[in-house]
Amino acid sequence: MRIFMLTGAGISAESGLGTFRDPGGIWERFDPMKLATPEAFARDPDTVHAFYNARRANLRDAAPNAAHAALARLEQGLASMGGELFLCTQNIDDLHEQAGMRHVLHMHGELFKVRCTACGAVHEWRGDLGRQDACPACGTTGRLRPHIVWFGEIPFGLDMIGEKLADADLFVAVGTSGSVYPAAGFVQEARAMGLRTCELNLEPSDNARVFDERAYGPASEVVPDFVERVLREIR
Repeated sequence: MRIFMLTGAGISAESGLGTFRDPGGIWERFDPMKLATPEAFARDPDTVHAFYNARRANLRDAAPNAAHAALARLEQGLASMGGELFLCTQNIDDLHEQAGMRHVLHMHGELFKVRCTACGAVHEWRGDLGRQDACPACGTTGRLRPHIVWFGEIPFGLDMIGEKLADADLFVAVGTSGSVYPAAGFVQEARAMGLRTCELNLEPSDNARVFDERAYGPASEVVPDFVERVLREIR
C-alpha cells in the first residue's frame, strides 16, 4: 500500500504549537501581511525576525505527541511490507522528524532553517536571527531570511507532490483547515485519480464533504487509531 499523507497545524496543536487559522489562532492575533510576505520583510525585517524568533523559541520547547509517533510507526510498518508513506506537511515545525519520520517534505518550509537571499544557500538555524547575522556560506550580512514559504510565494516540492499523488493508493489529510491552497486542492486531485480519501481532524475542515471517510477528535487519539487499523489490514 502507498499512502499520501498531508498534515497541517492540527497535528501539532497538542504539542503546544498554535494553529494559524482556527479561532484564536496565530493569524487572528497577528496580521500575516505584516509578518509573512516578502514585502513585509523588505519593509520591516526586524519585526519579521522577532516574530519568527518567537516561533523558534516555542518550537524549541515542544515535543512530538502520540499522533507524530503513530505516523512514524506507519512509515516503518509500510516500508517493512514493501509499501510507502509519503508525508507532505504544511507545518514548519520538525516534530515529525523528532518522532522518527525519515522522509518528510515540508511544502511551506522549515522554521529551523534560514536561506541567504544573496547566494541562495540554506542553513540549519535554531537560535535567534537578525540583520546582524552573516551567511555561513558567502559571509554576506543582513541577507538571511527564514526558510519559510510566505504568502505570494510558491510552495516547495510541487512536482514531487504530483508524482506521489499519482502513485498513491490512499490520500489522508490530518489536522488541515482545508482552506490553504494548493494543499486544500490535493483531495480533489486524489479523487480525480480514483484514490480513496480520508480526513482525520479535530472537526470538519472546509472541504470535509469531499472525503470518502472521516474521523474527528484530538489528533493524539484519531491518528493512532487510524494507524493501527491500517497496519492490521496490511499484515
